[in-house]
Amino acid sequence: MMSAARKTSPSTSYTSSRRARLPRADATLISTADAPDSTSDASSTEHIVAAVTRAIVEHRLLPGAKLVEQRLGDRFGVSRTVVRQALFRLSELKLVKLEPARGAFVAAPSVKEAREVFAVRRMVEAQMLRELIACIKPADIRALKAHLKAERDAVTRIDVPSRTKLLFDFHVRLAEVLGNQVLVDLVQELVSRCSLITLMYQSADDAQASNAEHMQLLKAIEARDTDLALHLLDDHLQTVEHQLTEQPRTAAPLLNAALPTT
Repeated sequence: MMSAARKTSPSTSYTSSRRARLPRADATLISTADAPDSTSDASSTEHIVAAVTRAIVEHRLLPGAKLVEQRLGDRFGVSRTVVRQALFRLSELKLVKLEPARGAFVAAPSVKEAREVFAVRRMVEAQMLRELIACIKPADIRALKAHLKAERDAVTRIDVPSRTKLLFDFHVRLAEVLGNQVLVDLVQELVSRCSLITLMYQSADDAQASNAEHMQLLKAIEARDTDLALHLLDDHLQTVEHQLTEQPRTAAPLLNAALPTT
């Protein structure tokens, strides 16, 4: 199994002239819902990782936003040591960049990295689809149809955070059908990185088209038409990738104005 994340040192540095002008992330944009009962450092670290990842996927945290250790510690009621552990883990997942003497920032992927992520997704998800079609059950189809209905409802009511998460999570739900947790984790990591990429580089909001493509793909899966399903998957990922432009969007807006903090 391929690993999409390469381990890096907390002291890894990279250059970005825009960083100094970008706002700090308001920690209240990161949900503390579903906090674990255990107060161990390990569970607290993983909870912070999950919460920040979700905030990125739902576009509540934008590329380039600074993540302040003290604010995160206050938000989750943990020490700065625990926060540092979580930020290092997020840097391994390529969702956060760590800069010596400057702190942690939500990653801002390059176009080259974006294309590499989509290339890996095509390889991984094509094989996943072949195996899924061979073993999928009626109950799995019903669950996936329910997910697509939730997608469509979120698109219709223009619920941007929900539709963003649901559209990316569809691919994770496909992985879950196979019951391979390593695969689920890999696909989750890839789609999380794609969420950042599309936020920076996608030229238009194609949520409705993505939902329609998901529905066509599920019909092919239900019909066990492997060739058609593979063709539709490749077209879907190619479409999203082709929406990327050679220039990033403008700097992130003030996060306090992006979404309510309650």
